[in-house]
Amino acid sequence: MKENPPSGLKEFRTLLPYLKKYRLQYVLGFFCLIIVDAAQVLIPQFIRLAVDRITTGNFEWMGIFRLCLVMLAVMILISSGRFLWRFFIHGSSRRIETELRDTLFSHLLTLSYDFYQRHKIGDLMARAINDISGIRNALGWGVVTLVDGTIMASAILVIIFVQDPRTAAFCVAPLPLITIIMLFFGRTIGRRFFRVNETYSAMSDTVQETFAGIRVVKSFVKEWWFTRKFEKTNDDYRSANMELVKIFGAFFPLVSFLAGLTTVILLLAGGRRVVMGYLSAGELVALFSYLQMLIWPLMGAGFMVNMIQRGAASMGRINELLHSEPSIQDITDPEDSRVPPQSSRKDDPVIEIKNLSFAYTAAEAETVNVLNDISLSIPSGSVLGILGRTGSGKTTLIKTLVRMIDPPEGTVFIKGVDVRRRKLRDLRRLFGVSPQDSYLFSDSIKNNIAYGHRDEDADPGIGVLAQAAFLSALDGDLAGFAQGWDTLIGERGLTLSGGQKQRVAIARAVLSAPEILVLDDAFSAVDAETEKRILTGILDERRRGKTKKTTIIISHRVSTLSCAETVLVLEEGHISELGNPEELLKSGRFFSRTAELQRLGEQAEAGVYEGLRPPIVR
Repeated sequence: MKENPPSGLKEFRTLLPYLKKYRLQYVLGFFCLIIVDAAQVLIPQFIRLAVDRITTGNFEWMGIFRLCLVMLAVMILISSGRFLWRFFIHGSSRRIETELRDTLFSHLLTLSYDFYQRHKIGDLMARAINDISGIRNALGWGVVTLVDGTIMASAILVIIFVQDPRTAAFCVAPLPLITIIMLFFGRTIGRRFFRVNETYSAMSDTVQETFAGIRVVKSFVKEWWFTRKFEKTNDDYRSANMELVKIFGAFFPLVSFLAGLTTVILLLAGGRRVVMGYLSAGELVALFSYLQMLIWPLMGAGFMVNMIQRGAASMGRINELLHSEPSIQDITDPEDSRVPPQSSRKDDPVIEIKNLSFAYTAAEAETVNVLNDISLSIPSGSVLGILGRTGSGKTTLIKTLVRMIDPPEGTVFIKGVDVRRRKLRDLRRLFGVSPQDSYLFSDSIKNNIAYGHRDEDADPGIGVLAQAAFLSALDGDLAGFAQGWDTLIGERGLTLSGGQKQRVAIARAVLSAPEILVLDDAFSAVDAETEKRILTGILDERRRGKTKKTTIIISHRVSTLSCAETVLVLEEGHISELGNPEELLKSGRFFSRTAELQRLGEQAEAGVYEGLRPPIVR
């Protein structure tokens, strides 16, 4: 949690384009607000006239009745004006809230993968919901109380000083204290609102993580542990709110006391002036009404400080996200994305890697390369297999191809063009990736597969989806689902088995018929027979047609890589072996040893070796 919150009205500069867009609505709203305020300050004058006429004893009821009718018309004007300024000002603040949230969401989608490794999802959700609501309150009620309070207070002060300067001077003597109090409490309120928002983010993150990992929570019977964790964050949120409540607990009673003090002064000073004949009874009643009306601007000042400071704190947290730049930048010059003529030759490799070394940045002074001096050429239409221990750099190598991480310039080329010189959208549309983490959305099976469809304006059609399901061996499972294609799979595929999730992810990847298909450990939860069917179907499908399509298969199983034309073996970020599977099996090195160990494991599993069977108890 940050110790120094962003603060100050300068945070609202981000909203200037939105305020400019809705400036007409705000102007109309302020106009209606001014009309309402002007009408309100007339009411005490009508009361003054009525009281003075009645106290003289020389009046006509028809005259009083006409005054009442005029007051009724003024009150109708006030009601209509209040509706209109709410429509214009609050309506605009709601629209700005919606557009700002859209802008934030769109901006978050442009940020790179590493941003989400540094920021928790619960915190981002809290900012997108709670903080933007605080900004909307500042643009709505905050602005209204500022303008309304300023106009009302100014108008009332002018009227009472014109009516009786001496009495007015006594009555408003306590008011400067309110300004001092507002200045004193303003910065404290801002800091404490920032802490409230931060603790709310922490609590939201705890909730999000708990329910996203509910399977793990329940399987390890750790409900008690997460209950305690939530209780702590919930208590922190309560404590932060209580610190804020204590401020307002002192602020509002103090303002109310000072406002009430003006009434006492009016009764003492104004009553004496009435007895001495300098004020009429009606003027005293009018002054009393004006002082009562003056309580709202004084109290509204507290609300205004509350909402403006909260909005500034919230805007600072939103600006922190909006000012974040993606670490992987798209090219800005369209000329850079044009493929050079020589790269279109048929004999050029689809992927070429030249002396690639890569290390993840870390806080420590010393970093270790994940990839070391990788050089590789992959012909178009070929099948490449990649084998290696956990942490050998297999997934990192794939991430450099699609620029999920940025390789050094001049090291990774797709169709003869440096990946850093291609438009990100164009580059990534060349690939279809089924990652080792088969993430599924809380949606139907149909929509989860259809996400892989590249045409944004067209439905892929059930026939295309059925073909993708057939290639991923998911067609047999669909018949067992209650709603078939429309079966909801729950958050992160909660209702599916591990193998079903992987096959949905494979179907999503093959649906787009990409030029380069990457299966990153995509069969770890699939049995060998199903895996063979999927690979055979996918490779046969990709060999059809005139366009050569390349496939990259990452696996820990040697049997999975037997269909590859070339196998790359990585050890500690280095290429230790490169060749076809038959050659590598004879080498006696890592590939060969792994194949032998897996063969023995399969035989032991089948019970071929008696010595590996459990003893029979008689």
